Amino acid sequence: QVQLVESGGGLVQPGGSLRLSCDASGFDFSSGALSWVRQPPGKGLEWVSFIAADSSRKTYSNFAKGRFAISRDNTKNRLYLQMNNLQPDDTAVYMCAKEKTYYPTGDYDYRGQGTQVTVSS
Repeated sequence: QVQLVESGGGLVQPGGSLRLSCDASGFDFSSGALSWVRQPPGKGLEWVSFIAADSSRKTYSNFAKGRFAISRDNTKNRLYLQMNNLQPDDTAVYMCAKEKTYYPTGDYDYRGQGTQVTVSS
């Protein structure tokens, strides 16, 4: 059974930082390309960042470039998202997702339930 479990969310002030984690099980983690996606309140799903199976390729949405950093530890089956200089527009549920292919197509095999990130003063 595939499981993707996110953690690390919370309430943070504008300009603050959070590090999200995603623990994966039930599939060959080291062979899977992964993405972070988010869903702001009342809005649709937004792609945030992508990482290849061997971390050789990382891509970011325009709003994440320069502020967010994706990484993974294949020895721990864990995906990370370091988020800096958070702003109120970053408020959303953040989810990790396994890509169906080796590229950031937005087509996912699995997606976690997510962790809430709230940016507010």
